[in-house]
Amino acid sequence: MSIVQNRKAFHDYFVEERFEAGLMLEGWEVKSIRAGRAQITEAYVVVRNDALWLLGAHVSPLPTASAHVNPNPTRTRKLLMHAEEIGKLIGKVEQRGYTLIPLDLHYKGGRIKLDIGLAKGKQHHDKRAAERDKQWQRDKQRLIRNR
Repeated sequence: MSIVQNRKAFHDYFVEERFEAGLMLEGWEVKSIRAGRAQITEAYVVVRNDALWLLGAHVSPLPTASAHVNPNPTRTRKLLMHAEEIGKLIGKVEQRGYTLIPLDLHYKGGRIKLDIGLAKGKQHHDKRAAERDKQWQRDKQRLIRNR
């Protein structure tokens, strides 16, 4: 079940592969995400010290958060994956010029997971062509329905 999706990612990037990663979260973050107070539109994934980190994801704290916790909504969160998968991703990102972007925050088996995409950036003309194709598909469906 999806919690938050990054729809902007498919507009700005060609997503070639998808991977699923766990997140290291604090208790208040889990409660906030379950309440639907997360946003990953401006987030991205970086590689540091042979580990993957999620930067820029915004998790708004609940107003009922405990008084002894000082919540930081945009803190850096570590992603959890198998070492072999991380090694493959690091090789592709550093050698082939790919980017890692968050695509979808969802539940799996009672845990919160993040889908990350191995992507290449789109140029402006690629975005225009994709928009033209999408518009043509809409028009085609409209013509078929009106027959």
